[in-house]
Amino acid sequence: MVFKVSLVSTSPIDGQKPGTSGLRKKVKVFKQPNYLQNFVQSTFNALTPAKVKGATLVVSGDGRYYSNDAVQIIIKMAAANGVRRVWVGKNTLLSTPAVSAVIRERSGADGSKATGGFILTASHNPGGPTEDFGIKYNMGNGGPAPESITDKIYENTKTIKEYPIAEDLPIVDISAIGVSSFEGPGGKFDVEVFDSADDYVKLMKSIFDFESIRKLLSSPKFSFCYDAMHGVAGAYAHRIFVEELGSQESSLLNCVPKEDFGGGHPDPNLTYAKELVARMGLGKSDTGVEPPEFGAAADGDADRNMILGKRFFVTPSDSVAIIAANAVGAIPYFSTGLKGVARSMPTSAALDVVAKSLNLKFFEVPTGWKFFGNLMDAGMCSVCGEESFGTGSDHIREKDGIWAVLAWLSILAHKNKETLDGDAELVTVEDIVRKHWATYGRHYYTRYDYENVDAGKAKELMEHLVKLQSSIPEVNKMVKGIRSDVSNVSSADEFEYKDPVDGSISKHQGIRYLFEDGSRLVFRLSGTGSEGATIRLYIEQYEKDASKTGRESHEALSPLVDVALKLSKMEEFTGRSAPTVIT
Repeated sequence: MVFKVSLVSTSPIDGQKPGTSGLRKKVKVFKQPNYLQNFVQSTFNALTPAKVKGATLVVSGDGRYYSNDAVQIIIKMAAANGVRRVWVGKNTLLSTPAVSAVIRERSGADGSKATGGFILTASHNPGGPTEDFGIKYNMGNGGPAPESITDKIYENTKTIKEYPIAEDLPIVDISAIGVSSFEGPGGKFDVEVFDSADDYVKLMKSIFDFESIRKLLSSPKFSFCYDAMHGVAGAYAHRIFVEELGSQESSLLNCVPKEDFGGGHPDPNLTYAKELVARMGLGKSDTGVEPPEFGAAADGDADRNMILGKRFFVTPSDSVAIIAANAVGAIPYFSTGLKGVARSMPTSAALDVVAKSLNLKFFEVPTGWKFFGNLMDAGMCSVCGEESFGTGSDHIREKDGIWAVLAWLSILAHKNKETLDGDAELVTVEDIVRKHWATYGRHYYTRYDYENVDAGKAKELMEHLVKLQSSIPEVNKMVKGIRSDVSNVSSADEFEYKDPVDGSISKHQGIRYLFEDGSRLVFRLSGTGSEGATIRLYIEQYEKDASKTGRESHEALSPLVDVALKLSKMEEFTGRSAPTVIT
């Protein structure tokens, strides 16, 4: 079929500044006339012509509400902008890590490689007609667009006057694998719909020893549960855990992707993953059923993960540290050693201690996966993570929830090589974590999220905390007045990062209060919501005395929590007597 290109007049729309996670708004906002189109064209205009004309682009996402409409719009605009071909995961489904893998690894029948891709997701935020939608662009390395590109995109959204679109291009059937070919003024244009899981599964099998994991999952001593929270991880769960690794179908929970995530909030934490939490024996009431040995959950676009043992929660900060400590022995991909490790600034210092012990390069970066990507592209980092349930490695340039689950299963398989046969007891998730604490010390850690706070009040709170930093002696008087059993503050600042690769400087990345005993309080505004502001408070206490690493986390952290809430005047500024979520 031959299509024509028409120019549509438009005008700038306020509030189209993409953050580190792309552009996220309510569906009703994206449905405004020209809203999505403006952003897509502004992105095309921000890229060099070689990344658009004659290029191959990936367009897919987590399948949330409005994805089907958005994919068709982007296909028509890609055709009009001279793109040669668009690759779409079947039913628009590709996890964020899978998009990164496809960009980096996939070759077309003619040898074509993707130069980038649009990911349609609002990550861990709810989906549905009244909920959230999002879009971001990833570059040829498979990672999120750098600030130099997102700034151009934003500037373009403020001046855009028109966009080309192939209005008469028919709706492409994205439910069936195959190629649809068209002819336009610039030549041929193809849309290829492909299996969502093939490329990603192939990559995972090149990283992990699937046979050793299969042996673990087949053992009567071991039981397993995976909760996709009705997100896109469901498109991979059956293929990997059942078909490839031999787990039982009954081990999969909420693994049918739904555009509204089954009405749930697809955020893998102890608050929102209620069904998994209950099944793992961590709910408020006893179900009377023996929990599985291992449980894990994913968020909407499958880049985040939560790891659980039987009646045991593994903090994301501990998780990345334990993966790093065991990677070389347990995961074939890392058998020759780690290039380095990195964490986001708010993440606990558990990884720092491992890096020091193993003599590894270590980096502390601002929140945002692009900072890890720079280090990885330069060959400086192998494993990285953040406290917000994101863990990953240099196999792609996004965090990767299923990768983290397979990493943990690999560690469990490695630790249980001698126990699966015979009468020896299974080495459990809790055993592994407690042994890690005994070796490296424990970082008691919690995060309080205050969601949808009035943006003005949130800004005032942060300004108050910065102002306090001008006099540490005064801060210490306040601290001792709140809790005399809390150590003195040794320093306080706003975290600033100079990238060792490109020399760029990132300022105002979070407010830190550092205590003499190694404790930390960190306050940060998050940009991952679609409205209002989210204040995140991070509280950390390090304990290296092995006899004191078994305390309840809330007990160990209680004094610091008191100090944080009163020092910040949290209730006074926000009107909230309690956080929305505690992790």
